[in-house]
Amino acid sequence: MYQELIEKKQKLAVIGLGYVGLPIALEFARKLSVIGFDINAKRIALMKQGIDPSNELEKEAFEGCDITFTDSLDVLKEATFYIVAVPTPVDEHKVPDLIPVLRASETIGKVIKKGDYVVFESTVYPGCTEEDCLPVMEKLSGLKNVKDFKLGYSPERINPGDKNHTLASIVKVVSGCDEESLNTIAKVYELVVKAGVHKASSIKVAEAAKIIENTQRDLNIALMNELSIIFNKMNINTFEVLEAAGTKWNFLKFQPGLVGGHCIGVDPYYLTHKANELGYKSQVILAGRTINDDMANYVARNIVQHIIKTVGNVKDAKVLVKGATFKENVSDIRNSKVADVVKALQAFYVNVDVEDPYADSEELHHEYGFHLASSIGSSYDAVIVTVPHAEYNELNDDYFTSITQPHGLIADLKGIYRNKITNRTYWSL
Repeated sequence: MYQELIEKKQKLAVIGLGYVGLPIALEFARKLSVIGFDINAKRIALMKQGIDPSNELEKEAFEGCDITFTDSLDVLKEATFYIVAVPTPVDEHKVPDLIPVLRASETIGKVIKKGDYVVFESTVYPGCTEEDCLPVMEKLSGLKNVKDFKLGYSPERINPGDKNHTLASIVKVVSGCDEESLNTIAKVYELVVKAGVHKASSIKVAEAAKIIENTQRDLNIALMNELSIIFNKMNINTFEVLEAAGTKWNFLKFQPGLVGGHCIGVDPYYLTHKANELGYKSQVILAGRTINDDMANYVARNIVQHIIKTVGNVKDAKVLVKGATFKENVSDIRNSKVADVVKALQAFYVNVDVEDPYADSEELHHEYGFHLASSIGSSYDAVIVTVPHAEYNELNDDYFTSITQPHGLIADLKGIYRNKITNRTYWSL
């Protein structure tokens, strides 16, 4: 398998060409013959023109790549090594939504042949690949894992907007259904991952490793958020406390903030869901999730309290929200908790404008029901800076003075203007 791939006698396919799948497909396409498959024909059309629909990759990333973009199963059948990189979200009840990964399993079941390899990269709970996805593939293909084809799991570690921690520079965890598949999968990924691979002892171990990476971050941020609530009551600046505590060599440097996106705010629910199925109700993990999920309401309440004190009638108040994406310097609005802040303010009948140099206005309206403001006003009662976009780092006290009322509040959620705002009331998490 490996030798035939590098000699381009066989092809590798990536199913799902979003934030995770497209970078993987292009990286492999510099070494192998690759098929990039996605069910969204509009996205396929853009990628054929060298355009990343997610706005993460430049046109140059497509150059020198041996890749065919398609939504055709007939073309997909030409591959022998399949990588699945579809999203794994949660529904409105915080229950894992396995529909994308199960549909991808159905697609695989329709195209795999004897001797093929299938590697899942989608973040799931331990056991999902073998207990949920595998039966679907075996039923549709009539083939059996290990005997007829090989199954593996290699969790994605793509970080949107991060130009330093790329696919090639991050150690890749790999796993397989047996020793042969583990070694082959490792060799294939070693073609593109310069940092090397870590061989997990089983698929479940690899799945569990991925899920706790983000669960750990979620819990640490939850602690910072809870501390910020406590310190706010004490009239202490949280970032000053963290700066002081950070002088100790083993202090972990996390910060408070809104926790959204498709990883940290989602993955822990996959683990607690599986734990619940096994008869164990998570305590620590769900406590962290509760704190982080409520931070948008906490921010909105503080803004409204300021408005009541200074304006009186909230219906007359105007608030500017700077930043709509889930993190800095990306266009990704998936699971953005900024939308929750906007909705919470609007529930109090506050007039809200939203501005973001990266987000798409129509996409925001489709997902959350509001557009970006066509222009920024000059008499806001509060400005909330939600994410530290590079463009925002250049803003100063004069700028905020020019767009706010004298009683205006600058709510700097990430503390980027600490000790820089003097003409207006300043508040941060």
